[in-house]
Amino acid sequence: MAFFLETLIGGLMAGMLYSLVALGFVLIFKASGVFNFAQGAMVLFAALAMARFSQWVPGWLGIESKLLGNIAAFALAGALMLAIAWVVERLVLRHLVNQEGVTLLMATLGITYFLDGLGQTLFGSDIYQIDIGMPKDPVFLLENVFEGGVLVNLEDVYAACVAALLVAALSLFFQKTATGRALRAVADDHQAAQSIGIPLNRIWVIVWFVAGITALVAGMIWGSKLGVQFSLTTVALRALPVIILGGLTSVPGAIIGGLIIGVGEKLSEVYLGPFVGGGIEIWFAYVLALVFLLFRPQGLFGEKIIDRV
Repeated sequence: MAFFLETLIGGLMAGMLYSLVALGFVLIFKASGVFNFAQGAMVLFAALAMARFSQWVPGWLGIESKLLGNIAAFALAGALMLAIAWVVERLVLRHLVNQEGVTLLMATLGITYFLDGLGQTLFGSDIYQIDIGMPKDPVFLLENVFEGGVLVNLEDVYAACVAALLVAALSLFFQKTATGRALRAVADDHQAAQSIGIPLNRIWVIVWFVAGITALVAGMIWGSKLGVQFSLTTVALRALPVIILGGLTSVPGAIIGGLIIGVGEKLSEVYLGPFVGGGIEIWFAYVLALVFLLFRPQGLFGEKIIDRV
């Protein structure tokens, strides 16, 4: 039982991190109706900015405290993501209002390569470390209940808590604020939203900035665990099954989908892997996503689109 709980908790922790990356896709899609292929590049770019600023800022400002240095680095990286959002809206999205979805999709591919090149130019292409103070030593819990206790990685627990807080904040933002409701209106119909006075350009800057902050938090966590390297862009690929499962338009769906994928990967690898030679964790999520595409393409919480002619 203790081993099962360790596997289950590990899956839940991984699932929260998948959800965090998937949120970036959901946010952009909800505001523009386009699948943002640049989300992986945004995670990498934000992580590079955080890693390098945390090295540079203490020297620039004469800060000796690591905590204050990280806070200042996060603020600078956030400001940079705001600048990226403004540039994307000014140079790309503004000129593609009411265009076909495939046009916007190709635009996000261009943004991907732009951010990849800009990140290398500004911050270099080495492997960098992000130290945000999360403990890395595992601990044993429930020792009085199970013999030997349950082994839990504290870094995963802290990361999952941060991800859960951000997810909760974004859910409240979309449901309870006027800006969040405006974002949903823009996603439904650009022209109708403009006709009732919703400033489309400002809304797109806001949503790309929020997606950038989400990418920054995800990049910090993944960078702390794995190091900041260009393979981080592939983290976005792990989030694709999450949004297919949860629904491309649902913030709660991204959470539930991430948890299901995370737990399913861990449990299948541990309990089914020995019978098929291992490696289930690599392809489990994609097979599950394929099943959903065949039988419920809108996902668990996505909106079913009906076109009437």
